[in-house]
Amino acid sequence: MSDASLALRQVGYTNKAFWRNPASAFFTFAFPLMFVVIFTSLLGSGDLTLNGVTINLSTYYVVAEAAFGVISATYSNVAISTTFSRDGGILKRTRGTPLPAWAYMSGRVIHAMILAFILVAITVAFGAVFYSVTIPTGLPLLQFVITLFVGGLSFCALALAITAIIPNADAAPPIVNASILPLLFLSGIFVPLGDNTPQWIITVGTIFPVKHFANGISAGFVGTTFHWTDVLIVAAWGAAGLLAAARFFSWEPRT
Repeated sequence: MSDASLALRQVGYTNKAFWRNPASAFFTFAFPLMFVVIFTSLLGSGDLTLNGVTINLSTYYVVAEAAFGVISATYSNVAISTTFSRDGGILKRTRGTPLPAWAYMSGRVIHAMILAFILVAITVAFGAVFYSVTIPTGLPLLQFVITLFVGGLSFCALALAITAIIPNADAAPPIVNASILPLLFLSGIFVPLGDNTPQWIITVGTIFPVKHFANGISAGFVGTTFHWTDVLIVAAWGAAGLLAAARFFSWEPRT
């Protein structure tokens, strides 16, 4: 069997392991939809001016929570599950099998990307049915898909990188959440950033990839200008994460 076939088979094994925890799987898919309903209910269905374009708040939150779903499926899911596998000795035992290390990790990443695309499709479909969100076509859709693909891979790389500073499985959820939750607020995922937003929040959010990722996938939906620089910045963060993971990733439990 070729290495590529082994990687694809690993996708199947990872998928089985994911669905064997139905509670975790349910909330992975439910959280973005829950946040759409909660935020639109709390903040109303009025209009929002974003970069000179006036859009409905429900449209904004459908796209923002789609971005959140991608980050949850790739960054949070991969970082936490990989740490648990490491501390459970699964990664160490895997290194002693004929399965190439890259095939094992590729299986995890591909599965995370599949989850991300499914989450986005469900969230956008939910928005179209219940909030009359218009699904883009043509070039905006292509730009959306490219940003989603680059962002998903980049957040997977950052997830593998952050496992290097997670000491044990118990510390994985708080460390991962502490590293991403503030950025979700600073990047406008949960609260739109308007003209009255303090400049320091804008500056800090611009440094990190979450805001650029959200900008990229929202451009086609809300009608703002698409900037390839957003994609390049997200890709640069992903490349940095990949280099850090290659250097510091551990296959054995921390002692």
